[in-house]
Amino acid sequence: MKKKYKDFFVVVNEKGLHTRPSTELLRCATSFKADVTLKYQQEVVNAKSLLGILILAADKGAKINVEAVGEDAEEAVKAILTLASNKFNIKY
Repeated sequence: MKKKYKDFFVVVNEKGLHTRPSTELLRCATSFKADVTLKYQQEVVNAKSLLGILILAADKGAKINVEAVGEDAEEAVKAILTLASNKFNIKY
């Protein structure tokens, strides 16, 4: 049975999840084997799809649920949460 791990983060970037932080999130997610999905409001998207992440249109303060399934699921979710808390490495 595949491992499943869930958690959430709150977008702290002033401009929300626009293209640059979304690209950082994509890079992070694709570095893991696990399938990673993001859920915001009614949208559920693949974290390994830039268009998917952008479809969320998540503004500052948005609560994003992260779920990963696979052998490195827990590591993938923790890495994304760390990235989010570091404002996706974006400096304005």
